Amino acid sequence: MRRICAYIISVVLFSGYTPVHGQDTDAPQDSVTIPLKVSFGMDVSGPVIYFTNKNILNTEAYFLYDLDHKKALHASGGYSNYKYSQYNYSYRNKGIFFKAGVDFNILKPEISGGKYWAGVGLLYGLSRFTWQVDSFSHKNYWGKHIVSMPEQSDWGHYLEVSPGFRAELLKNLSIGWSISLRKLLFTSAPKDLKPAYIPGYGSTGNAISFGMNYFITFNFAFKKIRVGIKPETPPEPEEEGGSGMGTGIIRGIM
Repeated sequence: MRRICAYIISVVLFSGYTPVHGQDTDAPQDSVTIPLKVSFGMDVSGPVIYFTNKNILNTEAYFLYDLDHKKALHASGGYSNYKYSQYNYSYRNKGIFFKAGVDFNILKPEISGGKYWAGVGLLYGLSRFTWQVDSFSHKNYWGKHIVSMPEQSDWGHYLEVSPGFRAELLKNLSIGWSISLRKLLFTSAPKDLKPAYIPGYGSTGNAISFGMNYFITFNFAFKKIRVGIKPETPPEPEEEGGSGMGTGIIRGIM
C-alpha cells in the first residue's frame, strides 16, 4: 500500500512538471543555471504509523549540502522505540541512530533545474541502543518456565542504499519519498543473542532490511552555478532511393 502511494505521488508531481529551459535569459542556450542548496528534512511517515501502532515509534531528520548539481552530502539521525509481544514473549528496544553519505541525482540538469531530484543515496549507518526481554515462557517435561533478560546496551553498523524522489511543491519546500535497503555489517551483541530490532536499521530477521519514508524538506539556496548541457543533434535526412541507408552502413564501417 505504501509503495502504491509513492507511485501516485510521483505521477502527480511529474504531471505538473514544466521544462526549465530559458529560466536564465542571460545564460547561453547550451547551459542552465542551477541553484546549490542546503536542505533540512523530516520523515512524516514514522509519527503517522505510531498513531495506528503504538508499539513502534520512529523519528528521523536529515541535512543535505549540495556539492554540485549531481552530488550532495547527506547526514541524518533519529530515535526509535520498539515493542513486541506475543503469547509467550515480550521484547523492548529503543535507541538513536546516525547516517552519513552521499546522495546522487541522476536527472539531467535541464530537467532537474534545482527543483527535482531522482536518484540514490549511499549511506553508512551507526546505531546505539538498549534492549531487553521482559519475559519468555516455554514448556518442557518438568513444566512451564518463565525467564527474562535484563537491559543491555549494544551497537549496530550497517550500509544503506536509498533510491527515491523529491520535487519542489512551493518555494523552498519540497516533498518526496525514499526506499531503504539495509545490510547489517556488525553488532556488538553476542552472536546467539542478536537483537530482533535495531534503531535506524529495522528487523534483523532477514538478510536485507526494507523500509520506506516520506519526507518534507526545506531548501535554502546559497549559490548558483551554470551547468553545460548537450544540445540534441537532429537526425540527418535520408537521400532518395535508399542511398541514405547505404551511406549509413559505409559510415558505420569506416
